[in-house]
Amino acid sequence: MDLNMGMVAREAGPGPGPGLGLGLNGLPRIAPAKTKKPKKAVLFFEVEILDAKTREKLCFLDKVEPHATIAEIKNLFTKTHPQWYPARQSLRLDPKGKSLKDEDVLQKLPVGTTATLYFRDLGAQISWVTVFLTEYAGPLFIYLLFYFRVPFIYGHKYDFTSSRHTVVHLACICHSFHYIKRLLETLFVHRFSHGTMPLRNIFKNCTYYWGFAAWMAYYINHPLYTPPTYGAQQVKLALAIFVICQLGNFSIHMALRDLRPAGSKTRKIPYPTKNPFTWLFLLVSCPNYTYEVGSWIGFAIMTQCLPVALFSLVGFTQMTIWAKGKHRSYLKEFRDYPPLRMPIIPFLL
Repeated sequence: MDLNMGMVAREAGPGPGPGLGLGLNGLPRIAPAKTKKPKKAVLFFEVEILDAKTREKLCFLDKVEPHATIAEIKNLFTKTHPQWYPARQSLRLDPKGKSLKDEDVLQKLPVGTTATLYFRDLGAQISWVTVFLTEYAGPLFIYLLFYFRVPFIYGHKYDFTSSRHTVVHLACICHSFHYIKRLLETLFVHRFSHGTMPLRNIFKNCTYYWGFAAWMAYYINHPLYTPPTYGAQQVKLALAIFVICQLGNFSIHMALRDLRPAGSKTRKIPYPTKNPFTWLFLLVSCPNYTYEVGSWIGFAIMTQCLPVALFSLVGFTQMTIWAKGKHRSYLKEFRDYPPLRMPIIPFLL
C-alpha cells in the first residue's frame, strides 16, 4: 500500500469535532470536562430561647434564616408555645435588657451563629384602639348622667331637672366635644406604633378617666353649683382658651399622622406645617400635650371647679413624663434634632 495514499486517506477522513485538536500520537485531543463551581453554602442560625427569670430553656430553633426578623422568630416560638402569642412576647439579648424590636434582623444582632434570646411574658394584651375607645366613651357617658340628673344622684326632687346657669350647659358641650373628638381621632386619625398594651392597664386607665369624670361632673352639675367669680367675662376667656387648644391639639395629631405612612413604624422629626397651630413645633417636642393641658386649664377656669383643677394637674404631671421620654428619644435617634425645643413648655420644661 502506498504510504502517501494512506496519509491522504487519513486526512480525508472525518476530523475531530470543533475545538478539538490532534495529539502527538495522531489521535484526537479530548478537551477536559467543565467543572461546576460549588454552590455557596447557606449559613443558618440556631436560636435558643430561655426564660428571663429562671433561665429555663423554653425552645430551640434550628436552621433559622440569617435574615429572619424578631417578629418571625416570635411566630416560630408561638408554634411550640401557643399560649404566648407574639403580642405578649418580649425577646431580649440580656435578661434585664430592653426588648428587641419586631423589625430587628437576626444576622445584624451582636450574636454568633448560635443566638441566645431571653423571653418575658408581657401578659394578656388588648389593642390600643379598644383601650382608647373604652377610656373615652366612659367619661362621655358618665358626665351626661350627672348633667341630666338621673335618679339617685342628687335626690328625688332634682331628678331630670336642668341647671339655670349657662356655664353648666356650656361646660357639658365642651366636655362632650372633647371626648367625641378623641373617639373620632382614635378611629380615623391616630396611627399606633404598637398594636397592643397589657390588658391590666385598661382597668387603671379607666379608673383614672372615669373616676375624675364622675367627680368633676358631680360638682359642676350639682343643684347648688355657683358660677365663676368673674361671671361671663371669665367664662368667655376660658372658652376661647379651650377652643384654641382643642384646634391646636387636633392640628398636631393630623401633622403627626401625615408624618407616618399607614402600616409603617417609620420615625421622622416633626416640623411645623403651613397650619399656624403646628408652629409650636418650633419650641416643644410634644405640642399635642401642651395643647391638651391648655384645654383642661381653660375648662378649669370656665367651671372654677377644684376637681377639674386637680385633673389638670395630674394630667400635666403624666404628660410631662411622656413628653420628656419622647424628647430624649428624639435627641438619641436624630443628631440634627432642633436644639431649641423643650419637651412640653417652651423655654422652661
